[in-house]
Amino acid sequence: MEIAFPESDRKELQSAKNLLENPGVAAKVTNFIGTPIEKGLGLLPDNWKASIGDVTKTALMKASDAAIFTMKDLPGESSSNIWHKLGVAASGGVGGFFGIAAIAVELPISTTIMLRSIADIARSEGESISEIEAKLACLEVFALGGPSESDDGTESGYYAVRAVLAKSIADAAEFLTAKTITEEGAPFLIRFIAKVAERFSVQITQKAAAQALPAIGAAGGAIINTVFMDHFQDMAKGHFVVRRLERKHGKDLVQKVYQELPKLG
Repeated sequence: MEIAFPESDRKELQSAKNLLENPGVAAKVTNFIGTPIEKGLGLLPDNWKASIGDVTKTALMKASDAAIFTMKDLPGESSSNIWHKLGVAASGGVGGFFGIAAIAVELPISTTIMLRSIADIARSEGESISEIEAKLACLEVFALGGPSESDDGTESGYYAVRAVLAKSIADAAEFLTAKTITEEGAPFLIRFIAKVAERFSVQITQKAAAQALPAIGAAGGAIINTVFMDHFQDMAKGHFVVRRLERKHGKDLVQKVYQELPKLG
């Protein structure tokens, strides 16, 4: 039996699902550069997998300090997607020019720009980013649209990922509401960021593999970063449309309708 749900909201939710359940960033990068990025995986340094988790966590921590925690709270204001894409293209160009060795320097910069864009989209969908829960929802976007190393095939859907992160978000929100990031709330934020980084680092490995391919260079680095930005802007748009509808109709109803909608592709 079809659930009573406004048709206009159903269409918005379908559009959001189309964004959130689309192919991951690896497929999009491969599409743009015309070469499977698996070829680049063999070119990464032997110790890459051991260090990428730390690099990713550091990038997310620096980005959270520099991006959403300093933005003005203007719910409903239009997002500036194009300027953020230009910003990450520039940082990707520098990273591409200097190659894989530069990713530890470039990643915190590009992640900060991407996080500001995500927060910008959140505001445009009515989020109040002065609220801790909304800030954590912005960081949550980096866990969407790609698998983690420990996925067993059941944790790749949008609501499945949110369920995996729900406890760490609740813990971080509870403690950060009463404490500053530098006080007792810090371990809970770090724990949440570690969970996000587990999924985000898979996509960063794919980005590094693409940049490791011969002849990618500065132009290729800019293109790859632009594809990454476009991907996470899509994830953010879908995520915050869903959250807006959840505020309107309740999470349980929106989740039920979402799961009944067809998955394109």
